[in-house]
Amino acid sequence: MIRKNAASRAPGCRPWLTAVGLLAALLMRGAGAAAPAAAEPTAADAADFLAGAEAALDRENEYLNRAAWVQATDITSDTNWLLAKANAQATDLTVRYAKEAARFDHLKLDEVSARKLYLLKQSLVLPASSRPGASQALADIAARLDTDYSTAKFSYSGRLLTLDDMEDILRTSRDPQETRTLWEGWRAVSAPQMKGDYARLVELANEGSRELGYADTGTLWRSWYDMPPQQFAAKTDSLWSQVEPLYAKLHCYVRARLNEKYGPAVQPAAGPIRADLLGNMWSQSWGNIYDIVAPRNASMGYDLTAALVAHGYDAAKIVHTADDWYQSIGFAPEPATFWQRSMITRPRDREVICHASAWDVDGRQDLRVKACFTVTADDFYTAHHELGHNMYQRAYSDQPFLFENPANDGFDEAIGDFAALNALTPDYLKELGLIDRVPGPEADIPYLLRMALDKVPIVAFAIIVDKWRWGVFSGQITPARYNDAWWELVDKYQRLMPPGPRPADAFDPGAKFHIANNTPYARYFLADIYEFQFYRAACRLAGWQGPLNRCSIYRNREVGARFQAMLKLGQSKPWPQALAAFSGEHDIDAGAIIDYFAPLSAWLERQNRTHACSR
Repeated sequence: MIRKNAASRAPGCRPWLTAVGLLAALLMRGAGAAAPAAAEPTAADAADFLAGAEAALDRENEYLNRAAWVQATDITSDTNWLLAKANAQATDLTVRYAKEAARFDHLKLDEVSARKLYLLKQSLVLPASSRPGASQALADIAARLDTDYSTAKFSYSGRLLTLDDMEDILRTSRDPQETRTLWEGWRAVSAPQMKGDYARLVELANEGSRELGYADTGTLWRSWYDMPPQQFAAKTDSLWSQVEPLYAKLHCYVRARLNEKYGPAVQPAAGPIRADLLGNMWSQSWGNIYDIVAPRNASMGYDLTAALVAHGYDAAKIVHTADDWYQSIGFAPEPATFWQRSMITRPRDREVICHASAWDVDGRQDLRVKACFTVTADDFYTAHHELGHNMYQRAYSDQPFLFENPANDGFDEAIGDFAALNALTPDYLKELGLIDRVPGPEADIPYLLRMALDKVPIVAFAIIVDKWRWGVFSGQITPARYNDAWWELVDKYQRLMPPGPRPADAFDPGAKFHIANNTPYARYFLADIYEFQFYRAACRLAGWQGPLNRCSIYRNREVGARFQAMLKLGQSKPWPQALAAFSGEHDIDAGAIIDYFAPLSAWLERQNRTHACSR
């Protein structure tokens, strides 16, 4: 698996292309086996190596993207077999080329060549070793995990439910027995059978990572951020320390309201929150229970989901509306082929990977979205998010192939999140005609609370997913402790508990798509922070003087031009330089989240005075 070409996020969540070792397959098809290394490689040798690699990648990229698209939109034994075979061949070559790139480490090269080699060596997500059969075994396991997750169904009340169906019920169910049944049911059908495969996948990926010079695959993943791996781990801890006080206030307030709603037998007044009561299968966003926790004497003044339904929106209209938002700030519209080739609703005649993702199939103009959109506020947000990936993909399409990626994977998610954050502002909804008037200042706390329910819990959840995998890859978390270690992290960061005892064979991490799909998750942790940093910078550029939550850059082409300038850099520069190109800031800073939610933070403190907010 390499980190290129497809991006996705679930509502309130985007991942990398599921193909394992795509980079190597391109090289194998276009360039053949790697040439024997010269005894003393020169700068000219490095330039020739890069030129050949990029030419091969550029020639063959479209073929493999199309193959991956077919598998994602029509899951069969045949499409799985074809993808697994291609991935196995690809992984062998990926490792060989990454090793060959390392031959030039001792050379003093120009800045562009040095960066390309750095990126080439770190382009893998799941490397396989050069041992015969390792890459095929890794590809087969990856395909099984992906398929098992995407095709799992749960029988409930005489119906066979997909994950989408179960999420629909969880959004609105206020029956704690029903939410528990669905929460436990999904984990019973989607995850336990994955545990053995997952443990073997970890072994195989670690073999490959060690051959590339990394201690384990988690170390490889942490090396992607233009800083040493250990420094990146420390950075995530530092950022979490900025957000944790706000999360603790929100947690205390929500727990108290759930206790009032359900009583102490269901939700105690102290301790963790019961995970199934939060309106989301993974408790990564809590906005679906806004009706339970809403301020008692104030209102947002509208219900976006109801407004979308009342105004006749369908999936296509939601996606067109998102495209129009980007056009309003100066982006070109999606190409005509986007509307012909995208999958925006769940087909009735075949199994698909419904998890929303954005695709750049040919590296130029064949942009697509794959999703199963419904008419909800969540999917209105997600549509604006996914098209952000497309705009980024097109913006950097003029870069050399190895720079045709986001500045880092957190940037990739944050671009769409930034746009989607703007898309939820009342001023924008008024301009669309979805609401009749912009609510006054009395609506700010309800609006901020509704936003915080989605934006703050994801930070706590996101840090858990990869901290768990880092521990698994390093061997600190053994297969026997997979589930216990997961819940220790959930308790530490999210302060949640399962609705009941977990079975001995439970593999609850596998109930999340990004575990089964082997998609690194630190990108979402970073994205939620970058998103507000981008938003604050855009509002400053627009000259906005009021509360941040009321700022909208809809139709602001000056901000749009500055934004595009950052996107066009792709991965040609380290991410601090890309960040500075738009915001003027050179480091990631969670202070923008604190600024955005400052009025809510003060309000939560007042609400919590009568609650016991300790753990």
